[in-house]
Amino acid sequence: MKTNRHQDSKQIYATHSGLHFYILFFLLNTLIVFGQDKTEKDTVNFIFYPDKIMIRANLSTQTDAYYLNEKNGANLDLETNNNYKLFLAVDYKFIGFSYGFYPKFFVGNKDENLKGKSTFSDYNFRFFLGRWLQTAQYSKTKGYYVANMSDFDPNWTEGKDPYLQFPDFKSTYYGMSTSYIFNPKFSLKSITSFTEWQKKSTGSFIPSLAYTYNRITSKTENLQGKQDEYDIRLGAGYYYNFIIRKQFYIAANLSPSLGVKFLKDKSTDSGVESVERNNYFTKNLDGGLKLGFNSDRILFGASLNFSASSYNEDKNTVISNDKVFGLLYFGYRFDAPDFIKKPIDKISTKINM
Repeated sequence: MKTNRHQDSKQIYATHSGLHFYILFFLLNTLIVFGQDKTEKDTVNFIFYPDKIMIRANLSTQTDAYYLNEKNGANLDLETNNNYKLFLAVDYKFIGFSYGFYPKFFVGNKDENLKGKSTFSDYNFRFFLGRWLQTAQYSKTKGYYVANMSDFDPNWTEGKDPYLQFPDFKSTYYGMSTSYIFNPKFSLKSITSFTEWQKKSTGSFIPSLAYTYNRITSKTENLQGKQDEYDIRLGAGYYYNFIIRKQFYIAANLSPSLGVKFLKDKSTDSGVESVERNNYFTKNLDGGLKLGFNSDRILFGASLNFSASSYNEDKNTVISNDKVFGLLYFGYRFDAPDFIKKPIDKISTKINM
């Protein structure tokens, strides 16, 4: 990634490849976890909802951003024009799916005359297979603006003057992760998919392996760029769930991780093409605090989450992405109809779930 002084040339780029690699790894890891032995239901530590479908709405304040920190100059803060994301989720037994988007009916996701238009879509699949968790995610984000305009133009007035916009700046993300729950008396489902409920306070060490591919593209009048980012990250997470008066909970988690980023940067400036390849050592820290209420039908709660990641592009430039965001959720369980229950039960029997 080039970090020139001119504003229009400070971009992050990407190319199109890696989808086959993504699908192959997903199928491989799914087959591995499918092979786990069947375990008996533990009714001492858990409450199960075997024939209930959980539907849930999650409202998040998480924003998408890229930060370029120049040790010898001004920083660059690229953000999307949104204050809220809405995720609609459905979970049944060991399978879960969610869809995320920018809800236009919230006031905080407007102001397009000054910041431009941003779009976002996210698809997330989860598979709880015994004590293994396999996830797969696809998301696309487009349309960014320079949030720290006052650092570049002292005459710029907030709320009056438009921000410098990059409407063709687009990020396309493919991600997967494989996790293992060490403590059989801890239910990760009770704080994520809510398809079961934990009776007693306990925690678990949950290591995970994440492998992602991110394609970033951008173009201006004279400059076009594409960047491929392949990341492999090994995390050491710990979760603890405090159960209060049977129906309330407070859950905390912390997950530091280390990884490697393989980056290919291809740019075309005034008809001149250049290609760079680099590898970087990455550092990440994720965590959060969640609290809520659960009953046989209704559940609701809130969480505060943070995510910090960074790597040194060179001696003077640090690429970082730090996020702190809140989330509100409301869910409802209802009886699964036969057209969903029967095929899922057949799959569950065949893979010894």
